[in-house]
Amino acid sequence: MNWYAVKAIYLSELARTWRTPLQSIASPVLSTSLYFIVFGAAIGSAMVSIDGVSYGAFIIPGLIMLTVLTESTSNASFGIYMPKWSGSIYEVLSAPVSAVEIVLGYVGAAATKSMILGGIILLTARFFVDYSIMHPGWMLLFLLLTCITFSLLGFIIGLLADGFEKLQVVPLMVVTPLAFLGGTFYSISMLPEFWQKVTLFNPVVYLVSGFRWSFYGVSDVNVVVSLSMILLFMLSFLLVIGWIFKTGYKVKV
Repeated sequence: MNWYAVKAIYLSELARTWRTPLQSIASPVLSTSLYFIVFGAAIGSAMVSIDGVSYGAFIIPGLIMLTVLTESTSNASFGIYMPKWSGSIYEVLSAPVSAVEIVLGYVGAAATKSMILGGIILLTARFFVDYSIMHPGWMLLFLLLTCITFSLLGFIIGLLADGFEKLQVVPLMVVTPLAFLGGTFYSISMLPEFWQKVTLFNPVVYLVSGFRWSFYGVSDVNVVVSLSMILLFMLSFLLVIGWIFKTGYKVKV
């Protein structure tokens, strides 16, 4: 394992975040803070509690997941697409660096950014809503696995994209709608029975449900099922990335 190469890629990607703090950190935190103000403080005060949890506190895990999912995907896709666009990806591919090391560097950096962002949003929520974390260890585990999984998805998008506009298609038109319909602002038990069953086909449900359980001990889906689904998604994305590097599809000319 060439750890020097992994470190170089990892630090280079992290450095890009600190060069654009307004776009990378301030913008998503501000957007999420507006959700806390409108839904948590304003509307939440007039809402009944859900599963014994105040509405303002109930939506915190969902809002963190919403931001983490979109930012993980966007950061990883942009991070690997820029070397493709500039042509520097071929220098990496011709260097004594394996596909595993490339993935560790780029995906690790994207996941780290999302973890930092999730932590900042969690601290920011304290200014608007009171909440508790029943299982902090599980909370960190779910957050870490989610950041890694969707950074892998973003990495795939960046490898396959052939234009800047296509980098945002999946985050904006797939990930964000799935997050909104995956229990971010409500419990799926509030839906009619038919739609409860339909919602279970939404993969984000399992992520939000497991993450919310780590906060309050309540969930729409069994926590073991949630954890298993996250690991399944991660494995699926790893297999796709392995196939891309093995075949050179959209990577080598």
